[in-house]
Amino acid sequence: MENLKTRYCAVLTIAGSDSGGCAGIQADIKSISACGAYAASVITATTAQNTQGVFDIHPIPISHIEKQLDAVLSDIEFGAIKIGMLHSSQVIEAVANKLEQYGISNIVLDPVMVATSGDNLLVNDAISSLKDFLPKARLITPNIPEAEKLIGYPIELKGLKNSAREIGRLYSTSVLLKGGHIGSHENEITDTLYMYENDEIITIKNSWVNTKNTHGTGCSLSSSIAAFLSLGYNLEDAVRKGCYYVNLAITQGENKILGKGNGAINHFGLK
Repeated sequence: MENLKTRYCAVLTIAGSDSGGCAGIQADIKSISACGAYAASVITATTAQNTQGVFDIHPIPISHIEKQLDAVLSDIEFGAIKIGMLHSSQVIEAVANKLEQYGISNIVLDPVMVATSGDNLLVNDAISSLKDFLPKARLITPNIPEAEKLIGYPIELKGLKNSAREIGRLYSTSVLLKGGHIGSHENEITDTLYMYENDEIITIKNSWVNTKNTHGTGCSLSSSIAAFLSLGYNLEDAVRKGCYYVNLAITQGENKILGKGNGAINHFGLK
């Protein structure tokens, strides 16, 4: 009889926990699962968080983060790695060293610095370490405020393409510059993908959804892209499919109610 055993298309998410379930590890696992891949996780910090804000951050000891990484990387074959909240330079360096030790390369890195509520998720002295880590990623997915910290000047709608290319060349990686913070144009949201390998710029447009239920969209986007990479899609197709998935999840969660602040997208409410 033919052996019908098949390997899971697995994604490891390395990020912080959101007790409200909208963002972080919780959003990652939902997105990866909804997109058809298997989700494993390494938790870098726990947060006391809800739809209204982040009230406390509890760092996981470095030694325990390293043990989590050893446990999963020594046992499970991952098609892609998603990296989110790495709140200190010590955590960044520990994660970078472990990924290098295990020869991990297919990395989608969301340079998380500020929560949807405006609360800081990265201590100031860690920004330099994060910048040093970016060239290890296959793709980084900054929003406009994060991109401005990486590039050092304000970004305008008409300058998205040039800014994405400049960031990619500066950090030697592909860049998905998310346009959600810069406003809409003719009811559209524009994301800009810079492909480092061939120096190509690709514009991705989706409909603008007027809702405050967008808590965790950045986490969900980067993890869904990682999921599609693990499923065998090339980078451009994985990004396009990830953008479409998140836009659909926002649309399906537009009128849902969760808490008193910025609610969640509807990860599993797909048509």
